[in-house]
Amino acid sequence: MKKAAALALATGAVGANAKVYFEEKFADGEKYSDRWTMSTWKDEQMGKFTISTGKYSGESDEAKKSAEGLMTSEDHRFYGATASFDKFSNEGKDLIIQYQVKYEEEIGCGGGYIKIGPTQDKEALEKFGDPTPYNIMFGPDKCGYQSRTHLIFNAGEGKNILKTQDLPYKQDKVGVSTLYRMLLRTNNTVAVEVDGESIFDGEIEKEWKMLSAKTIPDPEDKKPEDWVDEAMIDDPEDSKPEDWVDEEEVVDPEATKPDDWDTEEDGEWEAPKIKNPKFKGAWKAKKIDNPAYKGVWAPKNIANPEYEGEERASSLYKFEDFGFIGIDLWQVKSGALFDNILITDELEKADELKAEWKKQNEAEVEAKEAFMKTSTTTTTTTAASSKDDDDIDIDADDDKDDDKDDL
Repeated sequence: MKKAAALALATGAVGANAKVYFEEKFADGEKYSDRWTMSTWKDEQMGKFTISTGKYSGESDEAKKSAEGLMTSEDHRFYGATASFDKFSNEGKDLIIQYQVKYEEEIGCGGGYIKIGPTQDKEALEKFGDPTPYNIMFGPDKCGYQSRTHLIFNAGEGKNILKTQDLPYKQDKVGVSTLYRMLLRTNNTVAVEVDGESIFDGEIEKEWKMLSAKTIPDPEDKKPEDWVDEAMIDDPEDSKPEDWVDEEEVVDPEATKPDDWDTEEDGEWEAPKIKNPKFKGAWKAKKIDNPAYKGVWAPKNIANPEYEGEERASSLYKFEDFGFIGIDLWQVKSGALFDNILITDELEKADELKAEWKKQNEAEVEAKEAFMKTSTTTTTTTAASSKDDDDIDIDADDDKDDDKDDL
């Protein structure tokens, strides 16, 4: 599977003109704020980012430095941050978007995705949030029982198109970094890898409804007045049996007028009704096939005047303007750590950071396992110590009882 994914991603149009459009490793700590703009979109509801390695990282200073990333730090908050880069178009070039994110704990409801969009001015970036237009949204999202790896493309005119069937959710390893890679190809296909394994490789037009339909039902076409669309009808030869009882209630034969009933004061006495024990229900004639049935009527199709045309269909991959990358989230539980963000058409560069992720991932797994092992050992030792203390207390109580007996 990994080999197939690597081959799929290696078919990109990269070469001598390959370029890295954006790279962020948060290697200089808090100086990242010189490059990133913090959003004030939700005012006091906005959470703060911090630089952190997370709970688990390698032991060496180099490993810890490599593990530093931008992390959400407050629960029940919105988060917004953007970084700008020189405007470019991916026309005629494959495009790779890659980054890694890890959750310090299960966030419950929230995301770890990124947005890549068209050039925005400083004022717009300061208000970056859900309403801000973007070209691509990519990464994990979860709330309650709904979870998926998002991949959304903008089709213009504010239309953000989700994949017809969700990509599987893979962000389920707490404390360990997950690597996300998307390759957008010039042949209008897209491939997605998570932790180096393919989770999707297919055509944009088939999986995202980016285009209007080529044909539409003719709004002028009307159903003929003599059209018969009832598939079944009552059998005209079927009739209700003579002994069929369809009276649901009958007069109670055992009811008698009370002796003290006064007709002048109480009115004419009527016996109460009870459920009819012979009631068979409402009779209905059996159904038969309608000999006049013509089928389900539908208007004829005509060419859709709003269809974008084959030229647009052949360039679904293309965006004229990329100019910023952003993190726009809502999180119930904080602790999402972003690192090694890359936008490029150079596969070798993406693989270089992938190798760094793998090394970091292995260190995180090792550190987490060591912590869990130490935690388990400590818990076991504490429990054993507690048990020994209980034994001592019991013996002490026995000694006191013996002393009482001697007296």
